[in-house]
Amino acid sequence: MNHPTLSAGQTTARLRVDAVRELHSPHTLAVAAILSALNLVLNQFTIPVSQLLEVGFDFLAVAAIGYLCGPWVAGLSGIVTDLLGYILRPNGPYFPGWTLSAVLVGILYGLWLYRRPLKLWRIILCKLNMVLLFNFLLTPLWLHITYGQSFVVLSSLRLVKNVIKFPLDILLLVLVLKTCERVRQQRRA
Repeated sequence: MNHPTLSAGQTTARLRVDAVRELHSPHTLAVAAILSALNLVLNQFTIPVSQLLEVGFDFLAVAAIGYLCGPWVAGLSGIVTDLLGYILRPNGPYFPGWTLSAVLVGILYGLWLYRRPLKLWRIILCKLNMVLLFNFLLTPLWLHITYGQSFVVLSSLRLVKNVIKFPLDILLLVLVLKTCERVRQQRRA
């Protein structure tokens, strides 16, 4: 389905209804499958900093799915990529909290980006939302539950990583999302 970027006057409810329709679009599902495969490839190149801290760039594929396909398709692709990612590269015991996080990441990228104008402030707030919710809250919580590590220590380790990596992540998100925007515009033409 070809969708122009929504104007400011269109409602959030309309966006969510349109995003549900994406679940029935073969084109959307094919795009999501390709980007999910890219997510799995990028996940293989995660850089381990310590046993409990990694640097990865698979979030770029998830953001692209959210931008192009909407929150519901991105959330469902989170289930698939988390489970397949665990099979391809198990890192400790399976824990369903990671799957929940993968679903929520996809949904949130979709809610922030799907059919919305690409503005730097939106990308920064979107990534900041991800960092605060997942990197400082849910990931340390899941690691605490899984490995018994101190929640405070895990969060403080992530602080340094995220302060350093945040500007790079924003730059990469802008590049990837602008490319997605051009592809979407070419498809409409």
